[in-house]
Amino acid sequence: MRRAWKKPIAFMNDCNIRRKLIIIYVFCVILPLVLTDSVIFYTLYENGEKEQIYEFENVTNSIRYDLVYTMEEVVNQMNDLYMDREVYEFLDRHYDGPYDFFAARVGMEGRSSINRLGGYNISNAVVYADNETIVNGGHFSRMSGMRETVWYQDFLSSGRNTNMTFYYLGEKDASAPSKRRISLVRRMDYYKKQTGNEKILRVDVDYNRIAGKLTQMDYGFGIYICQGDKILFSNRGHSGSNEDFYNLTGQEEIAFKKAFSLYGVDIDVLCTKPSGTLASKLQEHTPLMVFLFVANLLLPIVMFSMMNRSFTSRLRTLGEAFEKVEEEAVLQEIPQVQGRDEIGTLMQNYNQMVHRMNELIQRVYKDRLERQEIDLARQNAELLALHSQINPHFLFNILESIRMHSVLKNEQETAGMIEKLALLERQNINWASDNVKLSEEISFVESYLELQKYRFGDRLHYQIELSEHCADYYIPKLTLTTFVENSCVHGMESKSSACWIYLRIYEKGGQLVVEIEDTGGGMEEETALRLCERMQNCTIDDIKENEHVGILNACLRLRRFSGERAFFSLESEPGVGTFMTIRVDAACLRSGKEEEA
Repeated sequence: MRRAWKKPIAFMNDCNIRRKLIIIYVFCVILPLVLTDSVIFYTLYENGEKEQIYEFENVTNSIRYDLVYTMEEVVNQMNDLYMDREVYEFLDRHYDGPYDFFAARVGMEGRSSINRLGGYNISNAVVYADNETIVNGGHFSRMSGMRETVWYQDFLSSGRNTNMTFYYLGEKDASAPSKRRISLVRRMDYYKKQTGNEKILRVDVDYNRIAGKLTQMDYGFGIYICQGDKILFSNRGHSGSNEDFYNLTGQEEIAFKKAFSLYGVDIDVLCTKPSGTLASKLQEHTPLMVFLFVANLLLPIVMFSMMNRSFTSRLRTLGEAFEKVEEEAVLQEIPQVQGRDEIGTLMQNYNQMVHRMNELIQRVYKDRLERQEIDLARQNAELLALHSQINPHFLFNILESIRMHSVLKNEQETAGMIEKLALLERQNINWASDNVKLSEEISFVESYLELQKYRFGDRLHYQIELSEHCADYYIPKLTLTTFVENSCVHGMESKSSACWIYLRIYEKGGQLVVEIEDTGGGMEEETALRLCERMQNCTIDDIKENEHVGILNACLRLRRFSGERAFFSLESEPGVGTFMTIRVDAACLRSGKEEEA
């Protein structure tokens, strides 16, 4: 090995400083510069491709969500008409003549849900019935003459109760504002035991509104929403409402594809390659890159020629000092600084830097420990605050129920109520662990509902469904009971008739889904939306306001337990009831420990 080094060392010893710097320049500047620039450009290109795919994914998901939301909004409006008994009776009735039919229609349309079927998403709605005494017009029509239409045949072939179809009217209906149609078709069979003729509900979705919304979006690349090869919508033309649907030609440069199914229709969202690629953008800056590359090659030569031959030993000392940085936890200063030139100044600055960095490291460690202690203390304080909120929340209502029942029943049958209250009290006071299995929480809910039946009697009915493989999942204690208690007390107190409470728990798509439904008094839509927003974003300060304490408390604990992976939705209607859905990532419920947010 030593013999092998002798020749290159002898060669270097014979070379002057200038030649040595040139050799260093070639091997230490040019080659690393070329390799580094190559890696940087390759990385930029790869990152550009990944960012483009990410943008495609976001755009297609947004389009899919908009379509699904639009269609579901229409279907929700169709459901009101689907369950309207007056419409069924109106369509099944035999009319003696047109005047008899028109008189019945005028009286019925003022009360039926068909007048509420509308909005900017719906262009038309028609109910067809196999009743020849009906006069075609408005929202009602006979089935005769419609059985051979495209939308009806497509509905029959789908075998679905609700089907969506895209079709073109052709030239036969020149007065139609849009010859391209999106129709949602549903069989009217809600009252199956009721004898009657065949009934079909067809709702036409506004094609121009959806096409116009997509056309206004400037994504920088083409979007094709297709059913097979048929182009349904596009931001590159092909969306004329009075023209037949175009087909893909195969010449489109498709860069991304997203497929999903919507009411029996398999839909593909296609993204074309954007016009401006990363390579073309880099070409625009070619002169600047060439200038920088040349400057990086020439400037070191000028600088190397100005260096003094005496720098070698001191640079070696600095190099050794920097090498020790990775080996030692505490940086070491250079014991002896030589010279007053730039290298000497650099060595002095290095010593100052080492001194300040050692102080900074110690300070950072101490600050981090103090912050961790403060955060831990704050979390414990907030958890205790949450616990203290829950303890009296249920007991007050239940004790009031026992008091009222004792007065009315002359203290008879209170033994059973006290037994269940004891179960509630033990569960409420025992905070050794804040988390319990779902099976235990359900037992607690059942005990609570049985107690409430003493208060409400036959006015209260309930049904609990727990999927078997969800029984061992953990949740914060008393969370489900809080939601059920809210449905029971606030839902029923404002309603004198009998009410049902449903609790359904199952797993879907990697999420635990909890549905709490009641047929109580309900609330206004604006109130429900405001409460849902507070449930999703509540903090300790919100709970201190003493409004919806139980609900917000349970939501905050469930969000913290799941690492902010709990989501809430709330729907309500005055006089009808309230429907709440809770979705939690199932992976964070398999143990009794809280996830870190």
